[in-house]
Amino acid sequence: MHNITIGQYVYGTTWIYKLDPRVKIISLILGLVLTFMIPSFIMMSALLGLVVIMVLTTGIPFMKMLKGMKALIFLLTFTFVLQVFNIKTGTELVSTEMYLSLTSIPAIILLIVGYNLIKRQIKYRMLSFFAVVILIFVLQAFLPYGPNFKYDFSIYSDGLVRTGFLLFRIMIVVILSSLLTLTTMTTDLNNGLESVMKPLKIVKFPVAEIAMMLSLTLRFIPTLLEETTKIMKAQASRGVEFSESKLKKKIGQIVSLLIPIFIISFKRAEDLANAMEARGYVIGDKRTKIDVMAIALVDVLAVLVLVGLITVVILMNMGFLHAF
Repeated sequence: MHNITIGQYVYGTTWIYKLDPRVKIISLILGLVLTFMIPSFIMMSALLGLVVIMVLTTGIPFMKMLKGMKALIFLLTFTFVLQVFNIKTGTELVSTEMYLSLTSIPAIILLIVGYNLIKRQIKYRMLSFFAVVILIFVLQAFLPYGPNFKYDFSIYSDGLVRTGFLLFRIMIVVILSSLLTLTTMTTDLNNGLESVMKPLKIVKFPVAEIAMMLSLTLRFIPTLLEETTKIMKAQASRGVEFSESKLKKKIGQIVSLLIPIFIISFKRAEDLANAMEARGYVIGDKRTKIDVMAIALVDVLAVLVLVGLITVVILMNMGFLHAF
């Protein structure tokens, strides 16, 4: 539960904490636009390198960022396998025959069962998961004995390049999105969202209310995850086993988990509403702010750098500059 970094805030005093929240939001949007405009694997790798360097300079532990990827491990693995199997262009790097045989299938089943039995004792679960995936293919290659179904397994250069391109893009999106909430307090995020969406007031859009809803939603993600963890630990102490139960029993366990989560959510929402009302919050009324946001030179430079990078990528896509 604690692996999800979006919505959490980590105290710090480095340069990224000093950026104006409006600039952070605009920079995130520009960064995502840049990520989806980049046409080549080399440029995407360079952008990922820049993002990693930026994270290292923020003072946020890099391992915390990597933990945020754990929630996407199955998506990334599925994407990798799907791309490698389907893309058959470029230079052939690996070509071998695989067998689903009378010996390989039981071996794969034993491997999966054994992994599920001991995975709680494994320290690095992410690495062990990838090792199991690799071993599944190794067993198919080296255990052809008995009646079998044979198929060709080939890896091409274009498959690896496109897979790496897609995985790097997903990693950049997750890291940039996490950086916004990890380095911005809820009040600053709310003020920033309200200021960025201010032009929408012309069309009578409820900017202040929507900004408040978005910031509170992001803030409640880690809170609800923390409460869920507490409930799971409390139920585990009473003998509930979430990972080892049968499907029918798991459904009942999930229901018993969801009911207290909903109750806690409504209770937290009611407490928050009472606290906001006690502090004089009225929907639609104009509010003053103690801290006035001001754009500094570093904010301007951050936006200019991103705009410059986007301009270069656009020129490359249009053929005016040579792309890597």
